[in-house]
Parts: sequence; C-alpha cells; structure tokens
Amino acid sequence: MSRQVESARRIDAFDVVAFDADDTLWRSEDSFAHAEQRFTELVSPYVPRGVDLDAALRATEKADLSISGYGVKAFTLSMVRAAIDVTEGAVPSSVVGELVDLGRSMLTEPVHLLPHVPEVLAAVSPHTRVALITKGDLVHQTRKVTTSGIEHHFADIEIVLEKDPDTYARVLRRLDVAPERFCMIGNSVRSDVLPVMAIGGHAVHVPYHITWEMERVDHHDEDVIELASIADVPMWLGITEF
Repeated sequence: MSRQVESARRIDAFDVVAFDADDTLWRSEDSFAHAEQRFTELVSPYVPRGVDLDAALRATEKADLSISGYGVKAFTLSMVRAAIDVTEGAVPSSVVGELVDLGRSMLTEPVHLLPHVPEVLAAVSPHTRVALITKGDLVHQTRKVTTSGIEHHFADIEIVLEKDPDTYARVLRRLDVAPERFCMIGNSVRSDVLPVMAIGGHAVHVPYHITWEMERVDHHDEDVIELASIADVPMWLGITEF
C-alpha cells in the first residue's frame, strides 16, 4: 500500500519541479522556422546555383554558438553573416536591413503561451517549489518571462548560457536541492533531459512539434519518460485536483 501511495503522489519525491520555457511553456521555434523561410526568400536571388542556403545558415549558426550563444540576437547575426558569406558580398544592404528588421520583430513579438500552461502551473505550484530554467539571451528571456503572465508561479528563475550537466549542478547548488529531489520538465531531450539525468536528477520530456536541429538527439541509452502534453504533468505527478 505504501508503494501505491508513493506512486500516486510522485510530487512528494521532489523538492523542486522545474520547467523549461521556450516550446515548453510558450511558442518559440515557430518564429525561427518562419524567419528561416523568409531568409531563404530574401537571399536566394543572390546565391550562385547549387548552393544550399539552409545548410549554410545552419553551419553559420553552429560556428557562432561559441561566440554569440543562443537566442534571437545570435540567430539574427548568423543570418546576416550567412547572407554575406554565401553571396560573396553580393547581397544588397536592403536585404541585410530586412534580415535585421526580421530579428527585431522576433524580439518584440508577444509571448504566446501553449495550451494548458497556466492551469498546469497553478496545479503544481501549491504542492512544491516550482522553478523556471531556460537558456538564451538574458534581456529577451527576461522580457518574455515578465510579460508572460505566469511569472508569479515560479519561486526561482534561472536564465543560463547553456544546459549541460555542469550548469545544472551549479543551478541545483544555488537552489539548495539535491539532484535526486529535482525534476526537470521540457521539450528538449538534449537540454532538458539527458544532462539532468547525468547528474542523478529526474526529467520528463514533453515534445514540441518542431525541434531545432541543434537540439536533436538521434541516439541515447537513457530510458526517458515522455508525456504527450504538458497537460499530463499534474497526473504524472499524482496531483488529482487538476
């Protein structure tokens, strides 16, 4: 009987339940996908035949990661660099200006919460300490958090440069929580699941319909818990009043 109670109240095993932000709580990758399509439309007239524009942009993003990190600003810089490089400088300044404007519009667009997010946070937060752990540009991510309407659900908000085991270990020390008492919920196996499991924590994968290529993981040996929707999180945690 004790085991059944523990299973029904899985949330009692965690001192902190943390959520990823982009594509877990609100839409993000959709905007990048639209921007990539627009990039191709704008730059392709100036590209020599046989050049793969998508591959060129991806390669530039990958090369820029160690310099500019993640987020819209880094992506915009990569678009501009890729446009100049792949056209050997032939891209007009008007197109470069449109790419910059495209990035600016991404920075200022409103936050679009995913379905059930406010209700899920409202259900989980009375039962345990809830944190938000996201990576990217500090200014942009902070703006999204403060304008989202859900900031009040989080006891802790961490905006990090990378999500790897060392980063999670540092965050957990700041939160004063042991890995075995911590659970991370997010849409990226690479960033939200595997590095948490690597330090002895718990993680739940909630897939999004678009996954950035840099976040894809083709093979891993971990037995990953996956839920169809964030709406399933309270039930998985054993919260019956949701």
